[in-house]
Amino acid sequence: MTTPRTKPGNYPAVLSYGFRPFFLMGALYGGLAILVWLPILSGSLQTWSLFHPVDWHVHELLFGYLAAIVTGFLLTAIPNWTGRLPVQGLPLALLALLWLAGRFAVFFSAGIGWAAAMVIDCAFLLALAAAAATEIVAGRNWRNLKVLAPVTVLFAANVLFHIEAHFAGSADIGRRLGIAAGILLIMVIGGRIIPSFTRNWLFRENPGRLPVPFGRFDAATVVVSAVALAGWTFTPDHAATGAVLVAAGLLNLARLARWAGWRARRDTLVLILHVGYLFVPAGLLAAGIGALAPDLLSPVAGIHLFGAGAIGTMTLAVMTRASLGHTGRELHADAATSLIYAAVVLAALTRFAAVVAPEFPTLLYVSAGCWTAAFLGYAARYGGMLVRPKLKPRQPNRVPA
Repeated sequence: MTTPRTKPGNYPAVLSYGFRPFFLMGALYGGLAILVWLPILSGSLQTWSLFHPVDWHVHELLFGYLAAIVTGFLLTAIPNWTGRLPVQGLPLALLALLWLAGRFAVFFSAGIGWAAAMVIDCAFLLALAAAAATEIVAGRNWRNLKVLAPVTVLFAANVLFHIEAHFAGSADIGRRLGIAAGILLIMVIGGRIIPSFTRNWLFRENPGRLPVPFGRFDAATVVVSAVALAGWTFTPDHAATGAVLVAAGLLNLARLARWAGWRARRDTLVLILHVGYLFVPAGLLAAGIGALAPDLLSPVAGIHLFGAGAIGTMTLAVMTRASLGHTGRELHADAATSLIYAAVVLAALTRFAAVVAPEFPTLLYVSAGCWTAAFLGYAARYGGMLVRPKLKPRQPNRVPA
């Protein structure tokens, strides 16, 4: 994707494009929030949130971290789709401050009240949806309006999360609805960028079989998956839900296989996209088995494959690639980036293992450590790129006359 020009202004480089502040804030928050949550969960740290510790943890993964990364991606992708100037400068700063206000409102909701916390927190996703819709409509880019559907569902899930947590004491439905929205975003956006980036690399480096273009099979897979996730959201223990989840998992495995990811395994930036998407069918299958045979696999196993696996890995894969490309750097995963990928995948696998083998509680702390290393590692490796101006293209050496 080419990057449209930006409008010069008296603002720092970090406010020149949406991915810059939101990827950096999201990574820092994603890594630090786990360090806060573990002592909160153990009772050694007092919380000022009205949310139960587990609810706070899940809420901030979905509506804090994920919302920030989705915002950074959309505010960067939409100008490419429409040809319009990106949201930058003061409007971008105000949007970033609104996101920060939501994090403080949720953490200190015991002081300001649940209703005020809900309004402040939910205002961010509403503002994002409005900004994205305005740019897409102004650019007459009608076909990309579909990306607003998962964003709208994510907003609705956040509202429901607050209401359910207040009146029911725990946000079970809101939790699953938010995860479902995140997985649908990965299916829609991943279904566009993964085969595209894979095709580009294969065409250049390894001619032969290419990813199958988007077609009826992909559309059917997304529809079946949406139905399965809807059933999982509202009736997670029903046998019919489990059957549809298993079917959706198998369809997504076939969809992933059609993208020929193994043929691009020499490019780490491409390979990690396929690894990240692999957690989608894994989560669907685990959730389905948990519904059909809870004695065989805990129903919460799928949640962690969705959250730590699909959401964690896919977002980091997109963040690293976009950060390199949009700051004028070569699309190459160095050793630090490879370690970041390894850490987030290991975090997901050990979190799943902690559910399967609860007699080994150390696995939870290993997972948390790997997760923190991955996201703070991203901030350390890519933070400088995000706050400095884009590199200028290198000029070829001229031979003296």
